This record gives sequence, structure tokens and C-alpha cells, in this order.
Amino acid sequence: MRLAVDLNRCQGYAQCAFLAPDVFAMHGDEALLYAPEADESQRARLAQAAAACPVQAVLVDAVDVPADVPDEAVSGAR
Repeated sequence: MRLAVDLNRCQGYAQCAFLAPDVFAMHGDEALLYAPEADESQRARLAQAAAACPVQAVLVDAVDVPADVPDEAVSGAR
């Protein structure tokens, strides 16, 4: 599973690092470090981290969704 963080939008609230410390970490007061490739076992924590971000900077890519699934179903899952 892939993820991205819009670092222009990120304000360093660190909710993602608190909820998914195996994937996100703060470097100093404002710099966010993260692993762009996450293990499937982290899916629940990543969903929580994305939802908890006050500026919605965390994006979880649904690359594992089959191609025959309608876009409406995918956007509802994010």
C-alpha cells in the first residue's frame, strides 16, 4: 500500500506520528518523515492517521483496489 503526504499542507500537528509511529515520525518541531510504502498490516492505523490529520495532508492510495470496482466505491472507501 502506498501513501503520500502533502508537505505543503502539513502543519506538523503530528497526529499521524502518534497514531502510526511505525510509518510516520517527526524530525524536529516541524519536519515530517514517513515511509511511502506501508505494509498492509498498517491499513487500520493509516486510515486513522489520515482521518485525524487536521489539514487532511495524509493520502492513502488505494492501489490494491481491483480495476473493475467503480470509482464511486473507491472514493467512499477513502
